[in-house]
Amino acid sequence: MIIVMKNGSTSQDVEKIIEILKEHGLGANLSTGAQATIIGILGDKAKLGDLDLELMDGVEKCVPIMHSYKLASHEMCPDGRTVQVGDQIIGGKKLVMMAGPCAVENEDQINQAAIGVKAAGAAFLRGGAYKPRTSPYSFQGMEEEGLKIMRRAADGVGLKVVSEIVAHDQIETAAKYCDMFQIGARNMQNFRLLREVGRSKVPVLLKRGISSTIEEWLDAAEYIMSEGNYNVVLCERGIRTFETATRNTLDVSAVAVVKERSSLPIIIDPSHAAGKSKYIASLSLAGIAAGADGLIIEVHPNPKVALSDAAQQLTPEAYAALFQKVGMIAGVVGRSI
Repeated sequence: MIIVMKNGSTSQDVEKIIEILKEHGLGANLSTGAQATIIGILGDKAKLGDLDLELMDGVEKCVPIMHSYKLASHEMCPDGRTVQVGDQIIGGKKLVMMAGPCAVENEDQINQAAIGVKAAGAAFLRGGAYKPRTSPYSFQGMEEEGLKIMRRAADGVGLKVVSEIVAHDQIETAAKYCDMFQIGARNMQNFRLLREVGRSKVPVLLKRGISSTIEEWLDAAEYIMSEGNYNVVLCERGIRTFETATRNTLDVSAVAVVKERSSLPIIIDPSHAAGKSKYIASLSLAGIAAGADGLIIEVHPNPKVALSDAAQQLTPEAYAALFQKVGMIAGVVGRSI
C-alpha cells in the first residue's frame, strides 16, 4: 500500500507517519516527486490493525498496490527512479551507452575496445569475465584476471565497468573491479544471487530471462530491491520465440510496458537479440525510439577472431557510426547522448 500526501503537507506530517509505521514493525519508502509525496508501506499492512492512516494529518489517500512487486512498481515512485553509477545517471534525459566485447580475452583486446568505445562516446565498458556458456567446452572467461585487466583498461580512458557475475560467491571479488554488476538472462531467477547483490548495494543491470514474462522480470527486480538496493536497471535482451532468423526476438513493447508499470530505468541489448551484427543498428534505433534509457552493445576490435559471439559484435568503427545515428533519434524523442 502507498500513502499519498496532500499538497502542502509538512515534513513533520511525513515524519510522524513513518514513525508510526516503524512502531508497528513496518518499513517506509519515501518518494518525493513533482507530482506528489508518496510513502510506500513495506511489510504486512495487517500489522496496522484498525489504525486508519487516512485520518492522519497531511494524508490525501491510501492506495493498495495490486502487483506482487511493490518497490519496483510505478505507484511507489510515479516520477520514476534514476540509478547513479559514479558520475553517470541512468534513467535521466541523457541516454547511457555501454559497450565492449562479449568476453575479456587478453589485455590488448580489451584496451583496444576501451579506446574505441570511449572515442565513440560510451560511458561504460562491458565485458565478460565469468562466462556462463551453453556448452561446458566453450570459453568460460578469464575470471578475476579478466576483471583486473578490464578495470585497468577502463581507468585508462575514463570508463565505468559493468560485468556479469554468475554466483553469489563471486560478489566480493567482482566488487573490487566493477562499478555495476550484470545479472544475465540465465540467472534472472537465481533468487539467492539476487538477494546477495541486493545486500551488496552495488548497482545492478538485470537482464530479462530468455522465456520470462515482464511480471516475472519485475518480481526478480523486487528481490534485489527488497534487500535495500534500489539501484536496479532493467535490460531487455530479446526473448525466445518460434523465430529463427535472429538469435532472439527483441521485445520493443517491453520498454513501453515497463515504463507504464515500473519506476525502473530500462536499456536495450540489441546484440543478444539480433545475434547478427547487421541487425544491431536497426534494433538500437527502435529501442531508443520506444523510450529506452540507453543501450548495451557488444564491440570487439576484431570480431572475426572473437572467442565468443563473434557474429554479433561490431567493430569500433561500426559502433562509432551507430552512435551518431542513435544521437539523431535521441534528439527526436527529447533525449540527449
